[in-house]
Amino acid sequence: MGRDMAYDCWSCDLLCAASSSDLYRINLEKGQFLSPLRTQSPGLNVVCRSKLHGLVACGGDDGAVECFDMRTKSSIGRINAVEHGGDINEEVTALKFDEDGGFTMAVGSSGGKVLLYDLRSSHPMRIKDHMYGSAILDIKWHRTLNSERQMLMTTDKHVVRIWDPETGDGMTSIEPTAGTINDICVFSNSGLMFLALDCCQIPSYFIPSLGPAPKWLPSIENLTEEMEEDAQTTIYDNFKFLTKEDLEKLNLTSLIGTNLLRASMHGFFIDYKLYKKAKQYMEPFEYETYREQQTQKKLEEQFVSRITVPKKLPKVNRKLAASVIEKEAEIEQIEADKNETKKASRKKKGLGPEIFEDERFKALFEDKDFEIDENSAEYLALHPMPSMKQPSLVAEHFEPLTEDEDQSLSDSDNSAASGDEHSNENTKFKKKPRLYEVKDERHAEAFWNRGSREISFNTRSSAIYKEDGDDKDEQREKRRGIQSLGLKSGSGFRGNRGGGGRRGRGRGRRGGRR
Repeated sequence: MGRDMAYDCWSCDLLCAASSSDLYRINLEKGQFLSPLRTQSPGLNVVCRSKLHGLVACGGDDGAVECFDMRTKSSIGRINAVEHGGDINEEVTALKFDEDGGFTMAVGSSGGKVLLYDLRSSHPMRIKDHMYGSAILDIKWHRTLNSERQMLMTTDKHVVRIWDPETGDGMTSIEPTAGTINDICVFSNSGLMFLALDCCQIPSYFIPSLGPAPKWLPSIENLTEEMEEDAQTTIYDNFKFLTKEDLEKLNLTSLIGTNLLRASMHGFFIDYKLYKKAKQYMEPFEYETYREQQTQKKLEEQFVSRITVPKKLPKVNRKLAASVIEKEAEIEQIEADKNETKKASRKKKGLGPEIFEDERFKALFEDKDFEIDENSAEYLALHPMPSMKQPSLVAEHFEPLTEDEDQSLSDSDNSAASGDEHSNENTKFKKKPRLYEVKDERHAEAFWNRGSREISFNTRSSAIYKEDGDDKDEQREKRRGIQSLGLKSGSGFRGNRGGGGRRGRGRGRRGGRR
């Protein structure tokens, strides 16, 4: 498959580079094929010929450039041209000889770099990177009467760069917006060029600094003169426009009429650096105000980005729904504080408010059959630290006594309080011990079955509960069990943690007092 062609005017041969290692020759005078030139590259992408010395150069898909002398029909040199640009596996996609000196050759690689070689050296003199990574499509040496030396015009599918080959400085660049570039055509000895794009239109560009307009298109010169006249009224980036009121605020009215101010319309142009100095002198605390405004702006943006808990929570499992939304808000706030642009994955975040609309979890917040019972044994086993709002066992199974002070003591307390010494000690305490009684036998049995827990009441003084020489009462003072509730033996109480099978003393009613 053919890839490129070049014409040798000295021998009237058409040279064809193809996907093979041979450089084919077709003699146009005889109208027949001649023996091809053998190369060491597996395939050839481009071929070019110098009009000064007649050398023919071929660029291969292995990154090598090989030169042939058409007088001997043999290879006179071969180098790997793209390896010096750091691209070992790149191909040679463009070649062009310098038509003035004849000893300089420009090589374009598929990596978007242009390398300048002197034919007498195997190392490049200069490397120019297009910074796009696209293959170089075309290279042209351009000289006109407007420039002292030649300019290089290198093209890839994104941009046409015009630069000085001796210094590497860029003159200008052309980036079309209608499509990618396929080829470029420059009118000789002028600054007019055409681009072939991936669209139906062919845009034209004229750069006066490259050369004059062609003779057949003099209207471009008139258009250029009009553009230059309009350019005199443009606003410069280094100047600031101020009205007369602005000058009065900055105390710069004394500059009117000097070279520091340029009158324009209803105001003046002033050098931007001078304007900043004057404003800083008149408003020394402007920077602090600016910082406060920026800080307040960032805080407002964070407040807007926060996820607020909706007012209406689901009717079922409201506590679970509120905890899910609160966790989501905390994660979003942490991300906002870290100024992260990428959103964290849902696997790291956990469940979010979207589960309320998910068909898999929607019934959890609508069907009462899925209501979480926090008092169940399974829930308590998974959550050993219950919430502070969970009712205690005392409040669930016991009720406080509402008797007067004289009847609020137990039998042992009454006997102990009969002495003067004990009565005097009772007056030292403002608070009396609170007494509870079991609601009924069902609550007592439920209290015992939910873990065989025990309740102990510790007073501020042991004198109130001290009894006369009763060892059993002393043992009960150390450990008061559920057996002291005074229930019947058939109520389901068995003494494994409450001090054996004894029945505690009580004062009647439905249960014993503690």
